[in-house]
Amino acid sequence: MIRLFFVFCGFIFAVVGGISILAYLNLLTTGYGFGMYLEFIVRSIEFYVFIIGVVMIIAAITVPSRNKRSKKK
Repeated sequence: MIRLFFVFCGFIFAVVGGISILAYLNLLTTGYGFGMYLEFIVRSIEFYVFIIGVVMIIAAITVPSRNKRSKKK
């Protein structure tokens, strides 16, 4: 159940960060270069929220469970 919670929270963080990163693509139409866009994204908090969300999802899916019932002896 706790893994589902972390997947859900990670998904929310990844969606919020990803939507913000996509919204900032409008900077390219105003004359910013791609390098300037990447520099702006890396300095924004939304980028780190996106990375935290992706890491939470991957960790919740790949870290093995410590549930005693799942061990077969």
